[in-house]
Amino acid sequence: MTANGDRSMVLTLSCPDQPGIVSTVSGLLYHAGCNILDAQQFDDTETGQFFMRVVFLRLAQAKSEEAIVSLIQEQSVRLAMRFVLRPSSAVKRVMLLVSKFDHCLTDLLYRWRTGELPMVVTAVVSNHSRERLASTDLGKLPFFHLPVTKDRKTEQEAGIWKLVQETKTDLVVLARYMQILSTDLSSKLSGRCINIHHSFLPGFKGAKPYHQAHERGVKVIGATAHYVTSDLDEGPIIEQDIERISHRDTPDDLVRKGRDIERRVLARAVHYHLDNRVVLNGKKTVVFTD
Repeated sequence: MTANGDRSMVLTLSCPDQPGIVSTVSGLLYHAGCNILDAQQFDDTETGQFFMRVVFLRLAQAKSEEAIVSLIQEQSVRLAMRFVLRPSSAVKRVMLLVSKFDHCLTDLLYRWRTGELPMVVTAVVSNHSRERLASTDLGKLPFFHLPVTKDRKTEQEAGIWKLVQETKTDLVVLARYMQILSTDLSSKLSGRCINIHHSFLPGFKGAKPYHQAHERGVKVIGATAHYVTSDLDEGPIIEQDIERISHRDTPDDLVRKGRDIERRVLARAVHYHLDNRVVLNGKKTVVFTD
């Protein structure tokens, strides 16, 4: 945290596009005694929606955080605006869900331990036993084994939701959690649950997608991180990446390269969410990158 970390704030907003939005926001912050450090905006001409992210510093004589929220709320009514205002130093609470493939989990924990992903890890939850994650250093992190069977899926998801509530989790990350969330749980976690999957869907569904891709002679492989919705793997996309491959690559090469892509794509998506850089835009997202 910087010396001004406790006075720096991030405002993200969206509203119907109209003249004067930038002037209203910047003027409001000026009169509240704040100094804008960074501002990004996007006008979606297709939907008629306006999006903005502003990082600002409350100067010594600035109004209180509560007063600034009140001022923004007044303008939100006039502009039909949705907004989120958070201190830059606020750290989100994150729960990590995983199955037997732990490469994404291991990567996220490494980035967390090195300070690259500032977050509080509230729990690691798996439908497999802790022994199946032997290659991952969980340290003293709370671990919960919630096995899934056809007959107790509803009960298992109730356990996940209970943990989310008890730990006051802000974000759930499916770090290769190979279970489909129900419509009910997906709805409860709307806008705060991120999933990662290979980009072959729907062309290569089911088991061994990299082997299927190899058989078809694909020339690129990739991964997609998105918010979870009730529509399987069709939620608003946050981040994607690809890598070219050739006829020399074996199925094992594709698996190895695919894991690397999945790790970096998920890490970037989590970073953007933690840093308040993602704004939902219907079935899409607006991502204000670094």
